Amino acid sequence: MEDVYGSSDEEYCDQVYNDDDSDYEGLYLDKDCDSGRAPSCKIITKDSLLAAQKEDLQRLMDLLSIKEYHARTLLIHYRWDVDKVFTVFVEKGKERLYADAGLTIELKDDCSLSESTADMTCEICFDDISSAKTTIMDCGHSFCNDCWTEHFIVQINEGRSKRIKCMADKCNAICDEGKIRDLVRARDPKLAEKFDHFLLESYIEDNKQVKWCPSTPHCGNAIRLDECDEYCEVECACGLQFCFGCSSEMHSPCSCLMWEMWMKKCGEESRSVDWITANTRYCPKCSKPVEKNGGCNLVRCICGQPFCWLCGGATGMNHTWDSIEGHTCGRFKEAENKKVIDSRKQIFRYSHYYSRYKAHTDSLKAEASMEQKLQEKVLNLELKGLASKDFSWVTNGFYRLSQSRQLLSYSYVFAYYIFGDELYENDMTQSEKDMKQDLFEDQQQQLETNIERLSMCLDESFDDFPEDKVVQMKMKIVTLSGVIDNFCKKLYDCIESDLLIHLQSNHNVAPYSSCGAVKASELEDTFSTSTDYSKENGRLHNIDEYPDS
Repeated sequence: MEDVYGSSDEEYCDQVYNDDDSDYEGLYLDKDCDSGRAPSCKIITKDSLLAAQKEDLQRLMDLLSIKEYHARTLLIHYRWDVDKVFTVFVEKGKERLYADAGLTIELKDDCSLSESTADMTCEICFDDISSAKTTIMDCGHSFCNDCWTEHFIVQINEGRSKRIKCMADKCNAICDEGKIRDLVRARDPKLAEKFDHFLLESYIEDNKQVKWCPSTPHCGNAIRLDECDEYCEVECACGLQFCFGCSSEMHSPCSCLMWEMWMKKCGEESRSVDWITANTRYCPKCSKPVEKNGGCNLVRCICGQPFCWLCGGATGMNHTWDSIEGHTCGRFKEAENKKVIDSRKQIFRYSHYYSRYKAHTDSLKAEASMEQKLQEKVLNLELKGLASKDFSWVTNGFYRLSQSRQLLSYSYVFAYYIFGDELYENDMTQSEKDMKQDLFEDQQQQLETNIERLSMCLDESFDDFPEDKVVQMKMKIVTLSGVIDNFCKKLYDCIESDLLIHLQSNHNVAPYSSCGAVKASELEDTFSTSTDYSKENGRLHNIDEYPDS
């Protein structure tokens, strides 16, 4: 079969396969493989959230020999980065570490204060209260239980329960969570549960290594990276793949900023706004956009205001064929025309990249229906009783097609910004930009050519072929998959080594992996006592109880 690229698939694949067979051996990886380059990630469910938090708490408790709530105060302050806590401890010492986090640990025994029966005056309400009805915090400040309780209730209801400070003037010490819990529970048990819920969820909300899965409806899972590298793409147990950096859909090789800008630009009004910019002027009186429908450069808005089309300045209505009475633009006409031409060029440029991005995105959606057909083809091949019983090359080929098609689609978004002026106007000279654009587009076109070849091969009715033809088709699909994987790597090498490295601004992208997004595995509960721990502190709650947290 002759294809659009000028040579038959058989000739092309035979040439590639025979020219350097060893180059593609091992390139074609199964989608469940582990390439070893990506950090491992864990799934944190509602049931394992407590164990995940306890793991980091225990590490800090063992290192510094401190109580659990002291460890939690430190970790919340340092966004649950245990390594950061260790670094500050080594470089600045324990006192500075505690002071920065608002943590005060009194070495003296204050039992004598709590056992005293003498009355004292609360410095908040100025009532004389028995010492038995007061509470002293680690910082040494003591107030009556009623004042403490009111303070804690206000802080919890206002969403500041994770770091509740002492009431004393100019005291930044963080209050003991155990004492907070006991006082609030005596007044409002439900609010005490809410307080525990906030502390528990801080492990996700304040932790840069943990992100909620953005699935809709929400699956209830969070993903934790064991190595803090936000520039990667992960897959939740629910099957959703997303960018860990911005929690949007996977968009590599675009940076998160590129993708955010592209999504805004591709909104429903983007092209109409571009057209209005290029083809209208704004009335100097009412600011409505006005389109010129004749050859004369004197136009009048519906509000009645006449103005000059060339410069947008307000004028009177008296004019001749080539001038407006009392008004002149001088040499501004040439600059204005250039502005219009440049604006139209930008629209054409955007349309070029958008049409190709959209074409491959549409192809990806259309090819999604191919999966069911391929499964049927595999069943037909199994029923034929062929010598080879392994038909994983069919499903693996489809996986390679889907992954590379998505990558190719987003590469046009990357090219739009990297070679345009919106982000990198002064980072490269025009000659450098032209040279690098030629290199990038060469890699891009080779990838695109081979993706289309693979798509055509998978669309063949190879389940009706004789056995020798099935073997040939297997060779073609496996070879093309390896070739595509190799071109994807080359495209990313071009991006990282020839493009991003020269930019002044920081635009990191998720690295390429033949295996696709990093699959999150279940978090092992290494703390068998976590259930007893949760019961002891009254924390065995459903984290969905308080959706507004």
